[in-house]
Amino acid sequence: MPKIIGIEHIVLHVGNLEKSRRFYDAVLGFLGFKLEWEFGRVLGWDNGDTMVWIREAGAAARKRKFRLGDIGFHHYAFELARSADVDALHEFLKQRKITIVDPPADYPSYGEGYYAVYFLDPDGMKFEAVYFEEKRKRRARRRRKKAV
Repeated sequence: MPKIIGIEHIVLHVGNLEKSRRFYDAVLGFLGFKLEWEFGRVLGWDNGDTMVWIREAGAAARKRKFRLGDIGFHHYAFELARSADVDALHEFLKQRKITIVDPPADYPSYGEGYYAVYFLDPDGMKFEAVYFEEKRKRRARRRRKKAV
């Protein structure tokens, strides 16, 4: 049976390519991504494991705003290595006056050590940056089992 080993990339349609380019270049750059591709009205950032692509939506679609709760994308979560990274990103977002939906907080109902910040891109698409201790422990257990 095939096994998914990660998210290779995500492609987002945006309302204003230049405005979104500035947003994603800043946020993704802060998170260790580099802008590596530019094909006309399509841009792609890469961190070596995952790619994030944006492209300008068609003219008719740009007349509508993204609405959280509609069919489709709800939010995209970036997993961070430390809880302090969540706090650092939060400060970065505040300095740039990026809309923060929920400041860093613990979410014990999601699992042990789930600590996240939620924010919006210029079109209102929701993103999360999370440190998840329980997931890190599960990975460590799997690595130990494989080593035995």
